[in-house]
Amino acid sequence: MVPPRKIAAVTGGNRGIGLETCRQLAKRGLKVVLAARDEAKGRAAAQRLRDEDLDVDPARLDVADDESVRRFAEFLRKTYGRVDVLVNNAGIMIDTNDSWSDGAASALKAKVETIRQTMETNAYGALRVIQALLPLMPRDGARIINVSSGMGQLTDMNGGWAGYRMSKTALNALTRIFADELKDTGIRVNSICPGWVKTDMGGAGATRTTEQGADTIVWLATERQVPTGGFFRDRKPIPW
Repeated sequence: MVPPRKIAAVTGGNRGIGLETCRQLAKRGLKVVLAARDEAKGRAAAQRLRDEDLDVDPARLDVADDESVRRFAEFLRKTYGRVDVLVNNAGIMIDTNDSWSDGAASALKAKVETIRQTMETNAYGALRVIQALLPLMPRDGARIINVSSGMGQLTDMNGGWAGYRMSKTALNALTRIFADELKDTGIRVNSICPGWVKTDMGGAGATRTTEQGADTIVWLATERQVPTGGFFRDRKPIPW
């Protein structure tokens, strides 16, 4: 009997690391659902990949909106019946760069509303999506990959970008919590740091390509045997 084709859902998939992740997963034979908050941008991104003969479908998803997440989960259930890989890539960095000398978005100046909005997408958004999609994830090796950042490492925490740092630390906590609560199910849950990648968020001065940024995500999504509850960069464990 031929096993069913694996379905991957990638949030924030219309650009940067998310788009490249969609590309690489589709190249490895997965059916990819490219989720984007902006429906038109999501359709355009999916069409770009289809023009490369890749099997990618667009879907609208605002991870900060409960109803949008519910509709997304229902769409996946009705259309595909399962989700084998979830990549929580959607994220924002809206801290204001007041000055580098004082520390970008210093905690001394940070506005609670800015931190709240960042947490809503980067941490609570991942929580919403995981909870909504878990009923669709098979208990024989499904994968959840949370796209975090070295800026969320407590072992190397510095000042600046308070909202973004706090949100990624919270996302790492979610990884550990879900990994423990799902440890007997066969679902593997991990965080990754893509490094400083040339994207709209990373900027032109970044040192890594989107291909490099997506590599560890794709590895965790497709490798036959992977751990759970880890934090990885370049396919190697890094400290929390």
